[in-house]
Amino acid sequence: MKAERPHNPLERLIYELKKLPGIGEKTATRLSYFILRQPDTFALDIAEALTEARQRLHSCSQCCTFSEESICHICSNPQRTDEIICVVEEPSDVVAFEKARQFNGKYHVLHGAISPLDGIDEGKLKIKQLQERIKEGKVKEVILATNPTVEGDTTALYIARLIKFNDTKVSRIAHGIPVGAEIEYLDGATLGKALQNRVSL
Repeated sequence: MKAERPHNPLERLIYELKKLPGIGEKTATRLSYFILRQPDTFALDIAEALTEARQRLHSCSQCCTFSEESICHICSNPQRTDEIICVVEEPSDVVAFEKARQFNGKYHVLHGAISPLDGIDEGKLKIKQLQERIKEGKVKEVILATNPTVEGDTTALYIARLIKFNDTKVSRIAHGIPVGAEIEYLDGATLGKALQNRVSL
């Protein structure tokens, strides 16, 4: 049963902040007191920024990331190839890949991963939109860059099965030992992935 929304202003603030991912009771309480100690303009600026973001940011009609325009700056960039699509879970993953400056294709954002325990199935993700892009015939390779988790792997396998019906190449990003890491300090799962994703020299 859903908890009733508090009427007390402080409790209401804590209640709303707890809805954010990774924010529990203690953190929400600490943030609430921090906000209340700041000048009035602090809270007003946050409220204004939230309202502006909700009003001005929309889903890109091609890759489904957030954008002020109907087509985001990456999808509309003629210098980026249409032949390779990197599929990621969240818009923040696009930012991470762009910082690496190693990819010149385009992206597709799923907005999550298949997770039956959380009530998220393939119908709640932007998978149909990905299929439509592939059907246009321009895409030669789809890189599945979902997270190295059970949910991420499940999602990658599901998508791979869906799009293998045509000539599109399907690949999965490698998971393993990070650059600069020392093997003795790595966990077994990471080392196992590194062995599985070994390459020929």
